[in-house]
Amino acid sequence: MAQPPAAPPVVLPSSIGNNIIMNPLQRGNPILESIRNVGKEYGDIIADYQVGRTTGVLFLSLKYHRLHPEYIATRIEKLGISYNLRILLILCDISEHRDAIRELTKLCLINNITILVAFSSDEAGHYLATLKQFEHKPPDLIKERVDKDYTSMLRTSLTSISRVNKTDVETLRTSFGSFANISKADSTRLQNLPGFGQVKVKNIRNAFEKPFRNNATNSLATSSRTRQIPRRRLTVKVIRVHPLARVKKRRWDRHRHLALDPHAVRVLSGTSNSI
Repeated sequence: MAQPPAAPPVVLPSSIGNNIIMNPLQRGNPILESIRNVGKEYGDIIADYQVGRTTGVLFLSLKYHRLHPEYIATRIEKLGISYNLRILLILCDISEHRDAIRELTKLCLINNITILVAFSSDEAGHYLATLKQFEHKPPDLIKERVDKDYTSMLRTSLTSISRVNKTDVETLRTSFGSFANISKADSTRLQNLPGFGQVKVKNIRNAFEKPFRNNATNSLATSSRTRQIPRRRLTVKVIRVHPLARVKKRRWDRHRHLALDPHAVRVLSGTSNSI
């Protein structure tokens, strides 16, 4: 009888290493073939993937989650308070995924877990490899680069004006020397510079001369308050109604349906010439 092939040995992850430590439960996962440029080894860990000393990743396929919705809650419960950075890597392999991702997001917020969504096995493997490669990298790569020297600050401020590029900034700096002199330069001097047309000069002058606060809305509100709206004069016409007390009761009962007719009122009251 043929013996089944032996499973890869499970080793304890070393404290310092360049390999991604994988849980034996992840054997056969298609994303393993997409993890490139980093080493891989199986280890006795709580998470599915350990991409750093304090970083653990749980993997979840939405297709599997739809069949076994209780699985991920059990895995998170077993994870406990392990790892400082806890990541749930979701493979979106179903078409109707919005409700499932919404519920998983709520679960991750409650348990202090960061969520990553991949739409293919290659993308999921790339996430794992990138997390491992940047394990010891400082956060300077994703921080905003702020240059503190005068030339860089001048370039950043002036290029925020429409149609002003770095070459224009260098022309302004060599022609006027400082930011203060540039702000005081009139339109004639600016138009004499190479590459400065009427539109560019107008944008520069507007940047220095126009107020930061737009008062257009306030002026419209003020003009609407000062403008008087003519009122319509209502004319009330008073109609004199003759009292019906003078109408005899028997005639009133007989001709009640004619009470609203003024001619009938006059006939019944004896004031008409027709009687």
